Amino acid sequence: MNRKATLTSVLIIVLVLASLFVAVKFVGENQLPKFFVGVEFAYAIDNATGIAGLVSDLKGLVDEVKNCTNLFVIGTPQISLNQAALNESCDYIYNAGLHFIVLFTDRTQYAQDPFVWTLKAREKYGDMFLGVYRIDEPGGKQLDNDVEKFVLEAKNYTDAASNYVKYVSIHLDDWIYASGNQVFTSDYGLYWFDYKGGYTTLFAEFGFNLSRQIHVGLCRGAAQAQNKDWGAIVTWTYDNAPYIESAQELYSDLVLAYEAGAKYAVVFDYPKTGPYGILTQEHLDAMKNFWTYLQANPQSHGANQGNVAYVLPKDYGFGFRNPQDNIWGLWNADELSQKVWSDVNQLTAQYGSRLDIVYDDPAFADAFSGRYKKLFFWNQTIS
Repeated sequence: MNRKATLTSVLIIVLVLASLFVAVKFVGENQLPKFFVGVEFAYAIDNATGIAGLVSDLKGLVDEVKNCTNLFVIGTPQISLNQAALNESCDYIYNAGLHFIVLFTDRTQYAQDPFVWTLKAREKYGDMFLGVYRIDEPGGKQLDNDVEKFVLEAKNYTDAASNYVKYVSIHLDDWIYASGNQVFTSDYGLYWFDYKGGYTTLFAEFGFNLSRQIHVGLCRGAAQAQNKDWGAIVTWTYDNAPYIESAQELYSDLVLAYEAGAKYAVVFDYPKTGPYGILTQEHLDAMKNFWTYLQANPQSHGANQGNVAYVLPKDYGFGFRNPQDNIWGLWNADELSQKVWSDVNQLTAQYGSRLDIVYDDPAFADAFSGRYKKLFFWNQTIS
């Protein structure tokens, strides 16, 4: 072989190896799914079987859903408070090929620093460990005057918003670092201010008589304006058994979230009323059918993405559950509440889940001013 041929052969080999390196690097950097669907395991501990029984229940649910999901949320404090149980559970979920999120409560309740565990988990599980779940429903607790609400009093709406964002931030700062900048929660109000406080992902709650379209608009609008992720979680429809909606309604809600562009869709599973919590075989079959739908319809993800938006006044913390809903959990509905409620319902009737709801906040004006084909403002007549 002459020198020219040898150089040509070497060049070809180098190019092939370089191509393989680029291909492997590309796959490695894009291995996370564009859409996550899963369950939140939130069973309470059974005194008869203890922590071992709780971990066994978790494994049973993992085995049942691992072929129709790619996400598992550990939403049981008794597991996260017990490091041995937590390690065993996370190992099992990881070995089943599922990504996972772990609920953590306040640091003072842990015998060992959960930050250390979280940092080690990022090394051990890599991208399969998505992050931590912190402070369930902070916005809802504020609106419902819960004993755990952050803002007890305020001079005005702006003062309430400022203090709420400050207290959310205080409770999240260290966790954002420890979890690799991924902190999750579920909520049913004040999404805009949850994101401002530092949450990277919120799950809008689909439950009870809440309007799916309105809460998609509130959560997705806030997420897109602030460059965050969003999802939906199917929660209780009833205060007693069967708690959850029908299997057909569950399937429809999962499809709605997917087509609205959610990155996550989760089914809340609590309490344990059967072998798999509140999930019956019909619900599990609905989840399997949805998994089949995902594989067959990748083009439908975000097909109903928001393309119009309703703009609220800055810091207007209205609850959006009815026209008389409160503001910041501190004030009764005001003279604007009825109009806002009517406007949003008119627009959702016209645009469905294509409507986003955002705030007239100068800090994010540029983020949504060019995103939508039409903006409707709170101080204009909606016809």
